[in-house]
Amino acid sequence: MNRRPEGIDPAARSRARRRALQAVYAWQLSGTPVVEVLAQFRHEQDMEIADAEYFEDLVRGVVTHCGDLDEGLARFVDRPLPQVDPIERAALRIAAYELVHRIDVPYRVVINEAIESVKRFGAEHGHTYVNGVLDRAALEWRAAEAGAARRR
Repeated sequence: MNRRPEGIDPAARSRARRRALQAVYAWQLSGTPVVEVLAQFRHEQDMEIADAEYFEDLVRGVVTHCGDLDEGLARFVDRPLPQVDPIERAALRIAAYELVHRIDVPYRVVINEAIESVKRFGAEHGHTYVNGVLDRAALEWRAAEAGAARRR
């Protein structure tokens, strides 16, 4: 396993984010209570190769804070959020949750993971839209971190 000194396995986190994207997508479309979505994914997905704790934090975090996340994202999207492609919307919500509530994760990691997930599951050019939205959001929500990175 390729763990960092702080005990984080980046590959397991990436898999957790991909599973979370699928779970949030399913939740968005079905409106199924989050406990049922989580139970379904635990049962159906190979969660042993993903960071299950991080997966659950992302899904619960998006569902719990969805209204605030959507309100925050609304300033950076070019249309009402319900009109954004469901995969892109799920990726934006997960990334927004990480940018706001998981400041332990570098903003560049958050954006890159969202882009890669949308490349894998979304529309052909959806990742460019997600990248643009999240770049603008990170400049505001992680101003110090993003500003320092841009000065380098």
